[in-house]
Amino acid sequence: MAIMPEFLQEQTEEVMLSRMLERVPADLDKSEGSYIWDSLAPTAYQLYRASEWAREVLDRGFAMTTFGPYLRMRCEEHGVIPRPAVAATGFVVLTGSVGAAIPLGSRVATPADEMTETSSIEYETTEAGTLGSQGEAIVPIRAVDPGSRGNVPVGSVSLLVQPIAGVTGITNTAAITGGTDEESDEALLARYLLKVRQPGTSGNRADYQQWALETPGVSRVRVEPLWDGPGTVRLYVLGEDKRAPSQTIVDAVQYHISPAAGHGEGKAPIGAAVTVEAAVEVPLHIEAKLTLASGSTLEQAREDFETGLADYLEQLAFVDPLIRYNRISAILLDIPRIVDFEHLLVSGGVDNIDLSLGEVAVIGAVSLSE
Repeated sequence: MAIMPEFLQEQTEEVMLSRMLERVPADLDKSEGSYIWDSLAPTAYQLYRASEWAREVLDRGFAMTTFGPYLRMRCEEHGVIPRPAVAATGFVVLTGSVGAAIPLGSRVATPADEMTETSSIEYETTEAGTLGSQGEAIVPIRAVDPGSRGNVPVGSVSLLVQPIAGVTGITNTAAITGGTDEESDEALLARYLLKVRQPGTSGNRADYQQWALETPGVSRVRVEPLWDGPGTVRLYVLGEDKRAPSQTIVDAVQYHISPAAGHGEGKAPIGAAVTVEAAVEVPLHIEAKLTLASGSTLEQAREDFETGLADYLEQLAFVDPLIRYNRISAILLDIPRIVDFEHLLVSGGVDNIDLSLGEVAVIGAVSLSE
């Protein structure tokens, strides 16, 4: 909350009415219910509301306390443009009669789930296609509505929104990926503060961080200067889920910063050879023997532990390279379902794990026993 000036503090309706009544001559009736009291009370209320609006204006005027469209306007003043939502993309395999035509823009979808009240997700083909000699065609698709909701696993797309003559089956043999939501206020504020507190200067480290974060789907960046000699820069990027992003996102960052090495066609200065890579995932394998609280199951304890571990690893991702053994121990002990544990091994040992530049820890195999 913004620091309020003295004249806006403690401006309640009662205080304002009291001040107004003090200026009325003492020989007049100012008691509650009198003509004067009833005349001034509505004015005091409106002045009180005006002071609230003034406080709200102050909150919305500073980046640290504003939100939504007001935050976006503040950021745009400094050239920090909110990242839009991106539609998920992938491929579907359609089967049926040889020679059947798949028109451009054909709609396909996932089935709705009444049990979970999940609505259908629609996609459209981005190229026309024809079922070949085997009665099959692989066609690219893109989600109709942008956002992470369009990311679905293998086998999810199984419906034709409208029939296509000669087509009898449809599925996706690979996951549909690349969909990202509109940038959150929290992420946008972080980029704004990065720019105003660490301004870029002709291709310094801060510049490369800011340029990479301008790409939808990127949450954090590590910069490795001179990694392959003078003029070379390597960037490692993390996805929104603090894991290695898709190749589509990596390619988008590469194109945004340096589509052609050294030519200065992107954001990077002339002469800079920029290489963009996805973060290298390092799985943490956890083993432990647990003593569970009465009524708790091993599966419940595992779910609680994986949730806590995921939160811990998300905090560390590209911020702190040291995975602390004792911190993982604390996660186990903080779970009410777990009374005690022994024989905790993190990737086969009892030491801290120090990640290299560009590496990010992710949950690997979790083997918990009683």
